Amino acid sequence: MKASWTEESLDGGACRVPVRLYRGDALAKAPPLVMHLHGGSFLGGSLATGQAIATLLAEAGAVVVSADYSCANEHPFPRALQLSYEVLGRVCGQRAKWADKKSALFVAGEEAGGNLAAGLALMCRDQHFGALQGQILLSPMLDPFMATGSFRKAEAKPTGCQWSDGWNRYLGFGANACHPYAAPAYCARLAGVAPALIVTAEDDPMRDESLKYARRLNDAGVIVRESVLSIPTGWPATYSRCPAVQPGWGETVRSQFVEFFQETGALPH
Repeated sequence: MKASWTEESLDGGACRVPVRLYRGDALAKAPPLVMHLHGGSFLGGSLATGQAIATLLAEAGAVVVSADYSCANEHPFPRALQLSYEVLGRVCGQRAKWADKKSALFVAGEEAGGNLAAGLALMCRDQHFGALQGQILLSPMLDPFMATGSFRKAEAKPTGCQWSDGWNRYLGFGANACHPYAAPAYCARLAGVAPALIVTAEDDPMRDESLKYARRLNDAGVIVRESVLSIPTGWPATYSRCPAVQPGWGETVRSQFVEFFQETGALPH
């Protein structure tokens, strides 16, 4: 399935949020509707840098609303999360416009966008936002302390690297590192959140925190599908490369999306 996109904007409360709408050329009657959030370590990122993952989601059969939350990046937590929650509410309320009134709703994101997607899933549970059917997290930034073995292997340092700088900007001050929406790795109560697909790779600095989060979700009774790619991926840097040439991991990740949509009942088998 091929996918194309158009650009629009949505009301995010504090500002208008640019979005790209991705659609495949052969959709199911009620395709899954995904709000996607790009990476960028809370330092940057754009709709363009999120194109590769948004395209794969659309090729997997979803209608994708990829939202650019970067207007909130200059402000500490919870601005970007609040903005994303506002946009999610708009997407949910207009699902008949974007896809179909019976479409299942998902959140998805890579790296910093994965942090926001995980935080949104927690917010949706706590605020009784009953429409969310799944969360898709790729290399999610979940643990601001960056002390895992996969981070040490990547030689990511607590200062002078993009993730530490991004965490410092996003958290604003140390107390926010304990907030479950800001640092989902330290959320004490995970039961009741939407089913999750968590994708990482052997060469991914966020591998260990991703897998630990998957285990904790599973222990809390949440349906979890996890995948660790063994091939070299260059994640998270390669997420932002132009998808004109499909990456070596593209087909595998797209298949993971399809299977997750099927398992959650959003697409027929």
